Amino acid sequence: MTDIKVELGHVKGFSADYQASTYFKTIYSRTGAGNDFLGWVNLPSSITPDFIRDVKVKAEELRKKSEVFVVVGIGGSYLGARAVIEALSNHFEHLVDTGNPKIIYAGHNMSEDYMSDLIKLLDKKDYSMTVISKSGTTTEPAVAFRILKNHIEKKYGKEEAKMRIVAITDKAKGALKVLSDSEGYKTYVVPDDVGGRYSVLTPVGLLPIAVAGVDIEKLVAGAQLMEKYCVENQDNNNVTAQYAMARQALYHAGKTNEILVNYEPRLCYFSEWWKQLYGESEGKDGKGTFPASVTFTTDLHSMGQYIQEGLRNLMETVISVENPANEVRIPADDANLDQMNYIAGRRLNEVNQTAEKATILAHVDGGVPNIRIVIPRIDANVLGQLIYFFEMGCALSGYMLGVNPFNQPGVEAYKKNMFALLGKPGYEELREKLLKR
Repeated sequence: MTDIKVELGHVKGFSADYQASTYFKTIYSRTGAGNDFLGWVNLPSSITPDFIRDVKVKAEELRKKSEVFVVVGIGGSYLGARAVIEALSNHFEHLVDTGNPKIIYAGHNMSEDYMSDLIKLLDKKDYSMTVISKSGTTTEPAVAFRILKNHIEKKYGKEEAKMRIVAITDKAKGALKVLSDSEGYKTYVVPDDVGGRYSVLTPVGLLPIAVAGVDIEKLVAGAQLMEKYCVENQDNNNVTAQYAMARQALYHAGKTNEILVNYEPRLCYFSEWWKQLYGESEGKDGKGTFPASVTFTTDLHSMGQYIQEGLRNLMETVISVENPANEVRIPADDANLDQMNYIAGRRLNEVNQTAEKATILAHVDGGVPNIRIVIPRIDANVLGQLIYFFEMGCALSGYMLGVNPFNQPGVEAYKKNMFALLGKPGYEELREKLLKR
């Protein structure tokens, strides 16, 4: 069994118009579009104790010599790791001495001021880094790594620098693989059959997560549990299928925007990972649900009005956490000027959960169907389950929609324009056309 529950009681008019077994068969028989990128399906069960041990040993080596660990990557090369790390870290990790290196990120933007601030920080801190790219030529991480490689070599010397750099890249080809072999970096492989947005359970995610001090064995065990559950339950009652079927039924009923809602701020970057997973997988061929996210109750005071009464093309998927890790009770106050004594003595989580229930009812009444995904707590095992839940749900949903859930042809359009405008050799003709525009 799995710890994750899906509740569809507030999805009015929902009926299971899809036979999930058909789509599970497409995935497991590898007969659908993009079937050469299905390595994630049995990835959890293929992770061996020896591999986890190797990652943990390298992570501990990096932890001992690093106040800061820099993750250089973009998209799936950093979002999965960041999602897990931030979900399992102290909310004020940057201000609290937890004994873990501070995990920071580079290569996910092109801001000169961001890079300048990063270099100034690294001037004063002991650090190491991982660079993550299958090709080694993706512009943002390639530029960032060029700058940071230069910095770390000047700071520590080439011999020590190479001990502080780990490359996660293709097993045999590409610029980063060639560089890693020539420089002698420790390397891990991005599997050929796992796309970036499905790669969090490969070294892409596991190494940074381990450096952050998270128990990757528990994370992988959670994913293995969900993988086993999906193999054994290939029908409409499977929770991943229920989610996929519900969101497709709502999409075809005109609910073309899905908002992922959480009531725990530590899940903010989990939402960012989810947005890439679903946006890049489904947004093609003129189709696809647009993924957005909010953190409540915070965003009820900014986006709440639109969700309640704006354009009725919205659905919400709520990640509901049953049990927080800590307890805080609301004190009584003799003056009671804020008129809050009526909830004095109650746990803050009770108020948070009541806000969730009240908001779901209000939004459903306002014409926004709600899917509720219930998890017992936020820990490594449950997050492993949730990662695989959303991955399988995404694959099923994409096939139900009739698209290839594993390619991303549209990503190349802006890159070609950027290469041309920057004057990259081979793009001269396109450059002239763009300059005229």
